[in-house]
Amino acid sequence: MIKKWEVMIPELTGKEKRFAYIYLPDSYEQKAGKRYPVLYMFDGHNVFFDEDATYGKSWGMKEFLESRGTEIIVVAVECNHSPDHGRLKEYSPFTFSVEHFGEIIGKGKLTMDWMVKSLKPYIDRHYRTLRAREYTWIAGSSMGGLMSLYALMAYNNTFSRAAALSPSLWTDVKQVEEMITKAKLGPDTVLYMDYGSEELINHEGMLEIYGDITALLLKKGVYVDSRIVPGGNHSEASWEKQIPFFMHTLRYNIKWPQKKRGPKSGKTEAK
Repeated sequence: MIKKWEVMIPELTGKEKRFAYIYLPDSYEQKAGKRYPVLYMFDGHNVFFDEDATYGKSWGMKEFLESRGTEIIVVAVECNHSPDHGRLKEYSPFTFSVEHFGEIIGKGKLTMDWMVKSLKPYIDRHYRTLRAREYTWIAGSSMGGLMSLYALMAYNNTFSRAAALSPSLWTDVKQVEEMITKAKLGPDTVLYMDYGSEELINHEGMLEIYGDITALLLKKGVYVDSRIVPGGNHSEASWEKQIPFFMHTLRYNIKWPQKKRGPKSGKTEAK
């Protein structure tokens, strides 16, 4: 089941409304006491429905999760579609400049502060979530992939695991490296990160950049599942094919809470 509603992010766009989506597994209605881990995702309009997707093709997350019986809640929020590079600004942890965009004023911190201080508390209040860091994850692609990496580095007390697909590391490599170097991470921080082989040519030196960032993350102590996707390109259709890989990494070796057992039944002898 997917619910869709309107939200506002006053810190970023005032009273302008955008859509948020939440996926609840089939068992949510059937198991009244069960709680679930939560995966937060960027570019929410591209996650579930082709008719909402920017280019008419979504990730198809609902179909994947239902086909596998994956018991997880997914929360996804639409990006800023402002022609004044609204998405780039909201999905950048830092200010950067590139020739074809000019200067992009990074508002990624405002985005993540809203997600951590407003969105997550709302979801935890209204749905049966496993609220602990161990069960709170985040994922995205392109600039959303960069933001997922940022969330894992700068908001590690909230997110223990992340998936960064085709992350926009090219925006400012030095600032990405500094972000990783300064991060204070828990010992169980996990990251899935990939890049399509066909998109490496989109930015000069991308393979070397990707390798250097992966090495820095490993040196930092992050458990990194890193892939160059054969034939992968920069599109929702390609990212959809990577869902089994990053979902396996996010869920791998998670210690699921055990139900509390009541007292053992048995006859009590009268004294």
